[in-house]
Amino acid sequence: MSGDDLGLFTDPEADERRPLKKRDRERDNARVKAKKRKKTVLWLVVALILAVGMGGAYYGYKELRGIGSFEDYAGSGEVDAIVEVQDGDVVSKIASTLYDNGVIASARAFTEASKTDARVTSIQPGFYLMKTKMSGQSAVAKMIDPKTRVPAVQIVGGLKLTDIQANGKTVPGIYSQLAAASCTEKDGAKVCLSAEEIKAAAEQTDPVALGVPDWALADVKRAEPAFRLEGLIMRGVYQVKPGVTAVELIRSVIVASAQKLQGAGIPGGTLNTGFRPYEVLVIASLIEKEAIEQDFGQVSQVIYNRIAEPMPLQFDSTINYRNNQPHIRTSDADRNANQPYNTYKNQGLTPTPIGSPSQQAIAAAIKPAGGDMMYFVKCNVNGTSCFSKTYEEHQEKDQKAQREGVY
Repeated sequence: MSGDDLGLFTDPEADERRPLKKRDRERDNARVKAKKRKKTVLWLVVALILAVGMGGAYYGYKELRGIGSFEDYAGSGEVDAIVEVQDGDVVSKIASTLYDNGVIASARAFTEASKTDARVTSIQPGFYLMKTKMSGQSAVAKMIDPKTRVPAVQIVGGLKLTDIQANGKTVPGIYSQLAAASCTEKDGAKVCLSAEEIKAAAEQTDPVALGVPDWALADVKRAEPAFRLEGLIMRGVYQVKPGVTAVELIRSVIVASAQKLQGAGIPGGTLNTGFRPYEVLVIASLIEKEAIEQDFGQVSQVIYNRIAEPMPLQFDSTINYRNNQPHIRTSDADRNANQPYNTYKNQGLTPTPIGSPSQQAIAAAIKPAGGDMMYFVKCNVNGTSCFSKTYEEHQEKDQKAQREGVY
C-alpha cells in the first residue's frame, strides 16, 4: 500500500489538477442555470415596466386631451353623428363617447356644462342623433332633448314581418317599423331605408351574415325566402342605429333577439321537450296567435297532444298567416287549399313560425300545462278559451260560443 493511499503525503497543487467529482459538476451547473434564470426574469420585469410605462403614458396623453384639458367648440355643430349610450354609462363615459365621435372638442367641455343640468344623469341607453363640433353646452342641451334619441322599436307578440290589412287599416309589420327607425338627416333632408329594401335584404342575404343563430340555420335555409326570418325577432324593445345598411340593421336586431331568445330558454331549455329548438319556436308562435296569456299553457298541451296522436292541428291562424289576413275564421276553400301552412290538411308544425313569440309563449312551449285535452275554442268575451277532451264536448262549447256572439 502506497503512502498516498494511507494519506501520509498531500500535494495541494495536485488536488487542484484532479477532475471535479460528479456531484461538484452538477452543483456548478445548477448555479449557472440559476444565474441565467435570474437574468431572464430581470429582463422580463424590465420589459414589462417599459410596456406599462408606455401604455400609461399613452393613456395619460389620451386623458389629457380628452378629459383633463378643456377645449371647446363654438356653436351647435356641423354634420350628423350617431352616438350610442350603453346601459350603465355615467356622465364621464358619455362625454368620452361624444369626444371619440368628434361631437365635442374635449370630454371636459361636456362634463363641465352638465354640472348645471341634473337631467344629464337620466340619459337613457340608445342611439342619439348629434352633430360634429358642438360646444359642450349645445351637446348637453341636445342630449337631454327627447327628440334627439332615436325611438326604440317595440315588437309586440304575434307581430308579422310584413304589414297586414285589418278592417281597412294597415298594421305595420316588423320591416315597416325598422324602416321608420332607420331615418337620419343628411344635408337637412330625412333619409330612411324603405321596408322593401329591408325585406329584400332579409330574403336575399346569407342567413349567417344576418346573424341567424346556429340552431335555426338549417330550418331558415329550407324555408321560403319571404318567411325564413319569421319568429326570429321575438317580442321586446330593440335599439336601431340609423344610417346603416339594411343588412347591418337586420343583423343587429336578429343578434339582439337571439340573446333574448337564449334568456327565454331557446335553445338551452328545449332539451327535454322532444322537439328541436326551432320547432319550440314554431310552437311558441302558434300559442301566441291562438290564445291569450292566461291559456298559453293549455294551448301548448293541446299542440303536444295532437302531434303525439298524430292529429292535424287544425289552426285557422296558420292559414290566415299565409293568406296575410287577421280573420279568426277561415272558409272551406281556405281549409282545402294545398299549401304548407294549412294545418287542416297537413299534420305537424308549420315550416316556420307565424309571428313573433313572447317570453310567456316560449315558456309555455317549453313546459305545457299537462293533461289530455285535445280541443279548444274561444268561448268567453274576455278572450279565454274552453278546453275539451272529446270532439262532442268541443262541439257543444263551440256552438254555445257562437250563439253568445263570442266570435
